[in-house]
Formats: sequence, structure tokens, C-alpha cells
Amino acid sequence: QVQLVESGGGLVQAGGSLRLSCVASGRTFSSHAMAWFRQAPGKEREFVATMRWSGGSALYADSVKGRFTVSRDNAKNTVYLQMNSLKPEDTAVYYCAARVGFERLLRPENYHYWGQGTQVTVSS
Repeated sequence: QVQLVESGGGLVQAGGSLRLSCVASGRTFSSHAMAWFRQAPGKEREFVATMRWSGGSALYADSVKGRFTVSRDNAKNTVYLQMNSLKPEDTAVYYCAARVGFERLLRPENYHYWGQGTQVTVSS
């Protein structure tokens, strides 16, 4: 059974940093794309960043490019989202997601597995 468990959310002031973690278990993820999405109250779930578990370049939403970095630690089966220069508009529940294959990575409906989410709140 696949499990994705996020942690690391919290309350931070604008300009601060947080690092989110997503521990993946239940199968081998070498053929998977791992992604972060977020959802603010009253808004649709939106793409943040994605990368192949096997490595290679990452893809970012324009709104976070240059501020967020996605990475993974194979030994810990963990994907990270380092978030710097946080803004109030980054406030949302952040979700880790995984899908088999590397197509159509920007749409949440194309992902097979989801974590429970972790709240990030950025105060002004």
C-alpha cells in the first residue's frame, strides 16, 4: 500500500523559509514523478513543482520559480520542498503526490497517490 506522509508545515513570517518533507513508502518509485501541489481556501489545487524520482531536472510553477527547490533523498525515500522568500500568497495546504510515468505532470487529476497535506501559513 502506497503511503505519502508530509511534514514540515507551519507558521512563518513573510520572507522566511520552510522545508517540507514527504516520506514515500509501499513500493519502488523509480518510475514515478513526484510532485508538490497546494490548495488555498476557496481555490483549486495548483501545481507547485515536480521531479522524477530517478533524478534529472525539476519543473516549477512560475509563481515559485527561483524561490522553491524540490529534491529527494533516495536513502530516506523522502522528497523535499525547500521554500525560501515566502510570501503571504504562498499560504495553502501543501500536498505531496506521485504518479507512474512522466506525462501531463501539471494537472492534479493525473496523479495516482496523495499525502494528507501539511498547512503552510505565511504572515505579512
